[in-house]
Amino acid sequence: MKTIGEALVEQLEQRGVDTVFGIPGVHTVELYRGLAGSKIRHITARHEQGVGFMADGYARVSGKPGVAFVITGPGLANMFTPMAQARADSSPMLVISGVNARETLGRGFGCLHELPAQQEMSATVSLMSTQLNADSDLMPALDQAYNIFANERCGPVHIEVPTDVMKLPYAGADQSCVDAQPKKTQVDLTDVTAVLKAAKSPVIIAGGGARWAESDLQELAERLDTPVVETVNARGLMHGHALCIPASPSLKSVNSLIKDADVVLALGTEFGPTDYGMYGTVWPPEAARLIRVDISADQLARHPVDYPICGRVEDVLPDMVQALGNNASQNNGADRAAEAKSAAREEIGPDYRVLVGMLETIQSELPDAILIGDSTQITYAGNLFYDHDRAGGWFNAATGFGALGFSIPACIGASLADPTAQVVCLVGDGGAQFSMPEIMVAVDEKLPIIFVVLNNHGYQEIETSMAAAGVTVVGCDPTPPDFEHSAKSFGIPFQSCAMSKEGLAGAIQALKPLTGPVMIEVKA
Repeated sequence: MKTIGEALVEQLEQRGVDTVFGIPGVHTVELYRGLAGSKIRHITARHEQGVGFMADGYARVSGKPGVAFVITGPGLANMFTPMAQARADSSPMLVISGVNARETLGRGFGCLHELPAQQEMSATVSLMSTQLNADSDLMPALDQAYNIFANERCGPVHIEVPTDVMKLPYAGADQSCVDAQPKKTQVDLTDVTAVLKAAKSPVIIAGGGARWAESDLQELAERLDTPVVETVNARGLMHGHALCIPASPSLKSVNSLIKDADVVLALGTEFGPTDYGMYGTVWPPEAARLIRVDISADQLARHPVDYPICGRVEDVLPDMVQALGNNASQNNGADRAAEAKSAAREEIGPDYRVLVGMLETIQSELPDAILIGDSTQITYAGNLFYDHDRAGGWFNAATGFGALGFSIPACIGASLADPTAQVVCLVGDGGAQFSMPEIMVAVDEKLPIIFVVLNNHGYQEIETSMAAAGVTVVGCDPTPPDFEHSAKSFGIPFQSCAMSKEGLAGAIQALKPLTGPVMIEVKA
């Protein structure tokens, strides 16, 4: 008879899981019992934080939950940072951990890897945390997790399995799981459609929730003749379109466009201050009339809204387009978008324009690539202004929770999710030192990732902030490793270049064709 641990792996496989990220330990041995005989691929990270960020990168590219196996105690504790990042960015993640035997829990015996109140701690960063205590708990726990992924604002879900429960016999029926199906909510768009048709200066704001609705978003924008402002997680939608404004609402030029609109249609954006209020701009954005579409009723209740619509953007937009019919508004959309784009590019300043030019060089050399950023200057510049050429192909950890060390492991997860895609990692010398050992995973798996390390010998953004606040700069100059020797230790090709479009283009060209991971050091 199979064990509960084996049944868990079997059920994951039935639910379409093809990759699990983890680091095995003595507290998860029984979870691994059925893995070798399954079709699921196991990717061994070098640190549990890498496990979580890999699962996150995999989820963002595949659209499926990233699955992680970690031990109790330090394993799960190391996962809390990536779980919090995934929650901030609505990224689906299923974290399956061990926990000590039931008879020891809460008794303070000092067992190996004991973490007091582990489930309660996990609940602070997860959407749901549950414990399996019998074979009858398995299917309900997985069903609940996948229902969350299908029908709620996504994020991490945690299931913990006591070590004594993992090896118990699974006496449940060998039932095939039924995939949780998205539940489409019917909404009355009569009033909303009338407002949109009557608008004279409308603006659409697209957030990460619009990621899977590109064609309908474009159709809607064209029928309303309205600019589309893209937050960070919406970049890549409507690339190169005359109505697209790939610039942060935190910029005064973009914020003014929103403020001057007579109707704002916000699609799948949480109105977070790291998107909307970074530079003294109004947060949340002012709007004469606000129509808001979001999958989360809690999100819709957080700020005043005239017309709240609870549902997935990809479900609501087709109905909205149909309700508009052959509407052909004349709202000067392209001219307003062009003016805002020009002003936004000017507003970011000359230093950031150089960095944006380097991003555009990467796009020219590697079209349709996935660019994943850490908290580093080139990412900050791109978040303010950059028009990527692939929907869902620009994301980073520099907004929301803002975890350093994200990009290297997230790139690995992304590359495994889409082996046909060219993945580019954008990381600073400081952030690289958080997770650089994970590059060996890319070596093991022969993933053609370009690790671009921007080396300015320290935490420049923090140094600038301390100086601006009149604080003596302390702790902002950690010595970076010799990245050429680091690349050699990984056994991967290396190029260095100056901080310029020409230098970066030359380095990329010198490394082609890409058959595995490579590193480029960009020297400030």
